[in-house]
Amino acid sequence: METQNGLVIVHTGNGKGKTTAAIGLAIRAWGDGFRVLILQFIKGNLQYGEIKTIETLREVDGRIELRRLGKGFQRNLKDKTEHIKACREALQIAREALESNKYDMIILDEINYAVKFDLINLDDVKELLHHRPDNVHVVLTGREARQEIMDLADLVTEMKLIKHPYQKGIKAQKGIEF
Repeated sequence: METQNGLVIVHTGNGKGKTTAAIGLAIRAWGDGFRVLILQFIKGNLQYGEIKTIETLREVDGRIELRRLGKGFQRNLKDKTEHIKACREALQIAREALESNKYDMIILDEINYAVKFDLINLDDVKELLHHRPDNVHVVLTGREARQEIMDLADLVTEMKLIKHPYQKGIKAQKGIEF
C-alpha cells in the first residue's frame, strides 16, 4: 500500500505511553494494509507484551516487523562503546529501510534517548528525516526530543506525567508498563 503524504511524527515527554502510542499506530497501519518496521534503539532483550503482539501479527502476513537493536537502558555508564555501536548500526538500518521502498511506516523507538545520551548524532537524525521518501511515515519516540527534530515533524505529541503508581511505591506491572 502506498501512502500519499508520509508524516514525521514525534512522541515525547516525561509521561508514560510514547512507545505504546507508536505501537498503536503500527497496529492501525498494519490493519490498513501498510508495511511497518519498528526499530528499537535502546530497549534490550526483555520481553514486553507488545513484542508478542507484533510477532503474532508478523506470522499472519509478514507486513510488520520489530527489530530489537539496542543494548538496554544505559544511565550512568562509564563505557558507552557497545551502546554507541548498537545505535549507530540501528541508524544505518533505518537509512537502508527508508531507501528500500519496502515500508510505509518506520518507527524509530527510543531514538530521542539515543540522541540525548550522545549515542548517535543529532545531525545524522536530521539528515535521515530530510532524505526520507515522501510517502513513508516516520515515528520517533523517547523523552526530551530535541527542538530541531520537533521542528522537522508534522505532528508532535508530548506525554505529560500527572500521576504514576511508581510514585506510591507500586512496581511496574506486566500488561501495563511492559
